[in-house]
Amino acid sequence: MAKDTSLALRNFLIYQVYTRNHTKEGTFQALIKDLDRIKSLGTDIVYLLPIHPVGEKNRKGTLGSNYSIKDYRAINPELGTFEDFKELIKSVHEKDMKIMMDIVFNHTSHDSVLLKEHPEWFYYRDGKNANRVGDWWDIIDLDFTSSKDLWEYLIETLEIYAKMGVDGFRCDVAPLIPLDFWLEARKRIAKINPNFIWLSESVHKSFIKYLRDLGFEAYSDGEVYQAFDILYDYDIHEEFLDFIKGGSLINYLKAIMNQEAIYPANYVKLRFLENHDQERIASLVRDENILNNLTAFIFFVKGATMIYGGQEAYNTHRPSLFDKDDVDWSTYEEHNCVDLIRTMAKIKKDPIMATGKFNILLDFEPLKLIVMTYENKEKVRYGIFNVGNDNHQIELNISNGTYTNLVNNQPITYNGKLSVEHTPIVFDVIK
Repeated sequence: MAKDTSLALRNFLIYQVYTRNHTKEGTFQALIKDLDRIKSLGTDIVYLLPIHPVGEKNRKGTLGSNYSIKDYRAINPELGTFEDFKELIKSVHEKDMKIMMDIVFNHTSHDSVLLKEHPEWFYYRDGKNANRVGDWWDIIDLDFTSSKDLWEYLIETLEIYAKMGVDGFRCDVAPLIPLDFWLEARKRIAKINPNFIWLSESVHKSFIKYLRDLGFEAYSDGEVYQAFDILYDYDIHEEFLDFIKGGSLINYLKAIMNQEAIYPANYVKLRFLENHDQERIASLVRDENILNNLTAFIFFVKGATMIYGGQEAYNTHRPSLFDKDDVDWSTYEEHNCVDLIRTMAKIKKDPIMATGKFNILLDFEPLKLIVMTYENKEKVRYGIFNVGNDNHQIELNISNGTYTNLVNNQPITYNGKLSVEHTPIVFDVIK
């Protein structure tokens, strides 16, 4: 964990935007018009998927993946101009939010500017440009062992955007890139903005082993934390998906608690139910009561929270990365998810969610209940999330009395037992 990482990042809501598909126009200007709504959810950071020109050679789909980048120092004309991007940055800041952009330095498109100007900076197999992961056939890998000039070019690129006003970078497959590169980049960017935020797309444990078995470097989360503030929770994502698909809940909860011991004390994990690489959670969980409880849970569990544009409308279709495939906003008003997100984002801002002692009470797992607590000198905050279909009466170590459910501001009574139905429950016990 970076020593200067702020624990306040655990209070943050990050809103992920795929600009191409977020609006009908698919532009920065159209996104600016949606910032008020995004802000109203409780968003702290607007995170943009890559904004650079997309390669044409070996392109997937009709428009290609934004992760197949032709020029790191240019703007995809489909999205707008540099002036439009600067206006977006300004608009985000005016609404008291931060803006984060996706950085994809592991690879470029087959027709990238860098390949033309510096072919020696690339990875080769059998004398040909290649990538280390076979199914990513629309991209070719950079070789960070080739030249420190490559490092300098890429860090200078980061400096350009930091000076432009970008507040953070989400770094694609960061564990596949030398840790020393990220440490140097962090040091350089700190001279421009000492409060800059670094988010790593860490990778699944099975993928790390796969790459290592092939003889490539791939860093563990514990190593990557030296340079980054926030890491994806892909280290336990396999346990999460197993639970969602009907497997063990307790294995997932134990995996969360294991993070408390194996990472530095000031670690920040990124908690999410979906993102652009994963299926929509509403396509995996059809029961809306359970979906609401999972939504509340992902805000309550220790770490920063991310939602992907369209998740708040309980979209079931994951937009294509390779074509124009707009988010369906027609269901936005049909669910109570939006109010729930706003409420949970507000609850998350309480300092206890960043600095309180965090625990999961595993005794309730057989009931398909997730019961978590945060504790400080003043209070204990309980979060109870029913991820099953049954109602329960449960015993807690609290005094009899009436408490307020912060999710709906309704009173809840404890008289030896607490009634748990389908509304998420968050309440404070004052010491």
